[in-house]
Amino acid sequence: MQLIEELERRLAAEPSPLRAQLLREDLGRLRKLDELARSGLETEAYRKAAYRLGWTAQDVRTGELREALDLLLDSWRAAVAADCSEALDVRMLRAWQEMTRLRLENMVGCLSTRVPKPTE
Repeated sequence: MQLIEELERRLAAEPSPLRAQLLREDLGRLRKLDELARSGLETEAYRKAAYRLGWTAQDVRTGELREALDLLLDSWRAAVAADCSEALDVRMLRAWQEMTRLRLENMVGCLSTRVPKPTE
């Protein structure tokens, strides 16, 4: 999968031990997700197992990522079933970027006082 390859490239060039560790953890999650997608589980069982891969600390706040995570899970499973395609790789990458953005917002948000997002 292109996403795994991209994260592996980033890891190989990452000078920060902290960022490198986070990349290793994400790669581990994605490899487990790949195993689940290839396992032949029914959709609900696949999602239930995939929600528990440690996307947030002890998966306590994983529900807050549900929309973006569902898009990632569905596109990953479709890519496995179709032996991947460029369009699915792009869809997975976009879903990954959105989920990562939400994870970072939630992580930073739990460390600070909530401030409403500015309106334009």
